[in-house]
Amino acid sequence: MSDEEREEKELDLSSAEVVTKYKTAAEIVNKALKLVISECKPKTKIVDICEKGDSYIREQTGNVYKNVKRKIERGVAFPTCISVNNVVCHFSPLASDEAVFEEGDILKIDMACHIDGFIAAVAHTHVLQEGPITGRAADVIAAANTAAEVALRLVRPGKKNKDVTEAIQKVAAAYDCKIVEGVLSHQMKQFVIDGNKVVLSLSNPDTRVEEAEFEENEVYAIDIVTSTGDGKPKLLDEKQTTIYKRAVDKSYHLKMKASRFIFSEISQKFPIMPFSARALEEKRARLGLVECVNHELLQPYPVLHEKPGDYVAHIKFTVLLMPNGSDRVTSHPLQELQPTKSIDDPDIKAWLALGTKTKKKGGGKKKKGKKGDKVDESVEAEPMDSTNGATTQD
Repeated sequence: MSDEEREEKELDLSSAEVVTKYKTAAEIVNKALKLVISECKPKTKIVDICEKGDSYIREQTGNVYKNVKRKIERGVAFPTCISVNNVVCHFSPLASDEAVFEEGDILKIDMACHIDGFIAAVAHTHVLQEGPITGRAADVIAAANTAAEVALRLVRPGKKNKDVTEAIQKVAAAYDCKIVEGVLSHQMKQFVIDGNKVVLSLSNPDTRVEEAEFEENEVYAIDIVTSTGDGKPKLLDEKQTTIYKRAVDKSYHLKMKASRFIFSEISQKFPIMPFSARALEEKRARLGLVECVNHELLQPYPVLHEKPGDYVAHIKFTVLLMPNGSDRVTSHPLQELQPTKSIDDPDIKAWLALGTKTKKKGGGKKKKGKKGDKVDESVEAEPMDSTNGATTQD
C-alpha cells in the first residue's frame, strides 16, 4: 500500500494490526508506570524519576517493530509528569530542578507511549506511605477512580459525551469532592493525542463542546481529575511549564536566532507529539521557547495548582471501543482506600453494575451470577473492589 493510499484510509480498530499496536503501547506504558511507582521514594529527585519513565518507554518501544520494511515511529507520546499534592498536572521539571518527594506526598503520575502513532495514555494516583489511605486523601482518590469506572461503562457506542460529563460530576459530589475544571477526555487517532471528539469533565457556561456520540472502533483517553478544593486550578508560574506540543497548523518567521535554532530542533525531533524541554539544551531553550509560544508555534501544557492543603487525584485510562465491548488497556491497581464517604446513590450503583462487554444474543440478562468475573476481563476488578468494598465505613 502506498503512502497516499495509507493516508486516504484512516486506520482504526477494524484493523487487527492497529489493535496490536495499541495493545503493545499499552503494555509498555503500564510497565513504565509500575516502574515509576516503584522508584518514587522520599528524598528522591522528581526529575530523575520522570527521566526514568521516559527512558524506559524509549528503550522498550525501541525493541519492537525493529525489522519491518517501513520505518515505524515509536516512543514517548506524552512525557512522564509527576505532580505532587496540590499541583494538578504537567509537572515534569528540568534537569536543574532540585524538588524531591516527601513521605505522605500524593503523586499524580501521567505518561503516554505510542507505536506508529497509536497512543496508549495512563495516569495514576499513588500516596507515598505504607498501609491503607484514609480520610480526605482516600475520598479524592476514590472519587477519581469511581468516576473512571463509571465513565468506562458509559463510553460505549450509542451513548453521548454529555452522559459521561453528568455522571462523573455526580460521582465526585458523592465523595464531597469537585471535578477539576478544564480537563478534557479526547478521542485519539493515529498521531493525534487530542482529537476533535471530546468529553468535558465539568459542564459550565464558559466551556462548551460539540455534542458527540461514541462509535465503534474509536479510541479515547478518559481523563479525570478530582479535588477536595474548589476545582479551579491556577497557573502560578509560567517558568514551571516544560511540556509543549508543536502547533502544526501555525507558521511565523521567528526573529531571534535562539528561537529559530530551538524550533528547528523541535521540528526534527518532536514534529507531532508533546515533548519536555528537558530534551533540549537548557539555556538556549529558555530563550527560544518564549518567542515560539508567544507566536503560537508551540502549545504549552501549563503546570496548574489548587490551593495548598487541597488534595488532588488523577486517573486516566485508554479505552478501545471494540465490536465486543469496551477494552480498557491501561491501568494500575490502587492502594487500599478507606474513604469517609460511601456510595448510596442508586444511579451510580446502577452505572457500576453495567458490564463493559457487548452481549451478542439474548439481551444481557446474565451479567451477574457465576460468570460475573468474566463480564469485563479487560478491566481490573481490584480498583472496583477498593472503591466499593472500602467505601462502607460505619
